[in-house]
Amino acid sequence: MTLPTYFPVLAFIFGTVVGSFLNVCICRMPKDESIVSPPSHCPFCDYRIRWYDNIPLLSYLLLRGKCRGCGAHISLQYPLVELLNGLLTLALFYRFGLSITFVALFLFCSSLVVITFIDIEHQIIPDEISLSGIVIGFIFSFFLPWQTWLNSLLGILLGGGSLLLVAYGYQWLTGKEGMGGGDIKLLAMMGAFLGWKSIPFIIFASSLVGSILGITIMLIQKKDSKLAIPFGPYLAFGAILYIFYGRQLIQWYFSLSGF
Repeated sequence: MTLPTYFPVLAFIFGTVVGSFLNVCICRMPKDESIVSPPSHCPFCDYRIRWYDNIPLLSYLLLRGKCRGCGAHISLQYPLVELLNGLLTLALFYRFGLSITFVALFLFCSSLVVITFIDIEHQIIPDEISLSGIVIGFIFSFFLPWQTWLNSLLGILLGGGSLLLVAYGYQWLTGKEGMGGGDIKLLAMMGAFLGWKSIPFIIFASSLVGSILGITIMLIQKKDSKLAIPFGPYLAFGAILYIFYGRQLIQWYFSLSGF
């Protein structure tokens, strides 16, 4: 079935609208606040944000990044999250169309956006997202054409188990905690949605990018290796990379290796 040409535009708009809600989750979940009430308001003057001041991307530009009530600066995070989620939704629509796969991966990627921004600022990954994501990902495995419940279950065990072994190994060798429980549950969630075959790729990609960026940041900031760097965003990057380019990159790697 051929979809109307304006559907990609609707997909992008829908993604930005959901992104606006994701901003609420990012701001409130670390504080254990309700994501439903009270309505959106300025954190500085409690000005209740009207609907016309809450239009994704557009309102930020019209208000010039300032609160209508007190003129306080609005964090760039708000339009960034809306834009990022809009682009991810558009990319998923182009790749999978209107399908059950699109729905599943849209929920998955939106969750990763929330996790990424919370982990960067607070260095925590909310259990409300990762644990519920494990269950939801497993349920979706019964309906996705490219997934099976066994593949999903093995993904949960391999994802959570592999990082759990790394965490215990690091703690045994150094006597210090090096891998948080949030990362372990996050990788288990990724296994639930994407299956066990995704886990080696995600671990390799996230570790590679994390090492490169981590070393670069430490060199710039002139801090030693004890600098705490959240690993959740790198795992999220690895998972999204797998969704769009995983098979191509794996085939490219094996072709170079002569397999």
